[in-house]
Amino acid sequence: MKPLPQFPTLLTAAVALVLAGCAVGPDFKRPDPPRAEQYIAQNAAAAADVSPVDRQELVLGESPATQWWHFFQSDALDRIVERALAGNRRLTAEHWSLAQSQELVNAKAGGRWPQVDATAGVGRQKYGSQFLGPLAKPPPFTYFAIGATVSYTLDFTGTLTRSIEQQQALSEYQQHQVEAAQLSVTGNAVNQALEVASLRAQIGTVEALLDRDRENLKLVQVAFEAGSVSRLDVVSAQSQLASDTTLLPPLRQQLAEARHALALTVGTAPADPSLPELDLAQLTLPMQLPVSLPSELARRRPDILAAEAQLHAATAAVGVATSNLYPRITLTGTTGQQSIATGDLFDSKSNAWSIVSGLVAPIFDGGTLRAEKRAAVDAMHSNAANYEHTVLAAFSQVADSLEALGNGAEQLRAQANAEAAARDTVTMTRQSYNEGNVGVLQVLDAERRYQQARLGYVRAQAQRYMDTAQLMLALGGAGPAAPGT
Repeated sequence: MKPLPQFPTLLTAAVALVLAGCAVGPDFKRPDPPRAEQYIAQNAAAAADVSPVDRQELVLGESPATQWWHFFQSDALDRIVERALAGNRRLTAEHWSLAQSQELVNAKAGGRWPQVDATAGVGRQKYGSQFLGPLAKPPPFTYFAIGATVSYTLDFTGTLTRSIEQQQALSEYQQHQVEAAQLSVTGNAVNQALEVASLRAQIGTVEALLDRDRENLKLVQVAFEAGSVSRLDVVSAQSQLASDTTLLPPLRQQLAEARHALALTVGTAPADPSLPELDLAQLTLPMQLPVSLPSELARRRPDILAAEAQLHAATAAVGVATSNLYPRITLTGTTGQQSIATGDLFDSKSNAWSIVSGLVAPIFDGGTLRAEKRAAVDAMHSNAANYEHTVLAAFSQVADSLEALGNGAEQLRAQANAEAAARDTVTMTRQSYNEGNVGVLQVLDAERRYQQARLGYVRAQAQRYMDTAQLMLALGGAGPAAPGT
């Protein structure tokens, strides 16, 4: 027999053969950025007739800051977002999924090294009377064995290499899923906080209008008792108060739902008294908005990067399926001591070893392996199409946000003008009513129009903040990793 030290020499040669080999299948090439230079035909954040104070300027070629919500210059909003990043359960789950995927890469990469196992055994043996033929028949005996087994699979076609590449791409996909979750959490926290602030402002507006309705009713009742108005005027004032009162329950329900959604986002129960709230007055509308170029967006948005990672994984899967068409070579070596007596188990005369090589090559499998390769190629093309669709969908979202900014600025200016005009109308109508020039119905009609204008202004103001946040989200603004994960 040859001495055992020959095995490391053979293993070293096998490793050199593996390193000299190549991985079959296509190599992944990162998709080229899109050629588009702009998102919409005319980039404008506001119409020409909007005053400079209300116009938001787009700064093309710059990307939003990582903590994009700081654009609103609100400490209260910052605290809400920070609490959401720290407490959101979905984000925590995504972080643990990322940790899992990274460990799976480590597990797959372990296959690059020889696998060493300790072995030990004890048994009772008896040979059959015909097994040794004319040789002497030993009596039943007990044997003991202890040693180690080393196995190594030559990756000369790149099966393991492509498998590791695939798992790394899936881990990269999970990393971008974490980034997408962070983006979603920050976006939800901001939008829900803005929704709460908007609804609180609307409720405050309606409550103020109800106070006016009650004042009107008292005014009409006094006039009725004085005989200057008819019973119809009193009924009309009562009807207006009752009609406006119906506006409150739906707004309160929407506010409750918005608060519950915000509680879920920040990771607390809906009844938590520490649930943060926001007022629109605590926000500052950013006048300059950075807008990434389309080519930069494809390298920034988490969903696009996740789709790219999926395409990478699918490309590596083609290599795995291709390598399965080739032979597989495995080297196995064992060494240890074998003895029929425990006292002699570690004696040099009990040494035993073996080196075995094995080759498995597919010959006939009913077309299974080639069908699996074709399926992997189809999956790669499917992921390529999904990537392109994700890029186009991202462009569409940015374009929608840019259009919304311009239209929202016009809407806010129009609502401001409508509110001012309605307020002046109410003032003049009340004065005319006191002078006896108009009836109470005209006062009620003016109040109704002012109510609509005021509510419209509050909604337009909140919507403009939301449109600004939506643009930052569409451009792929991200947040820091959640602490404690």
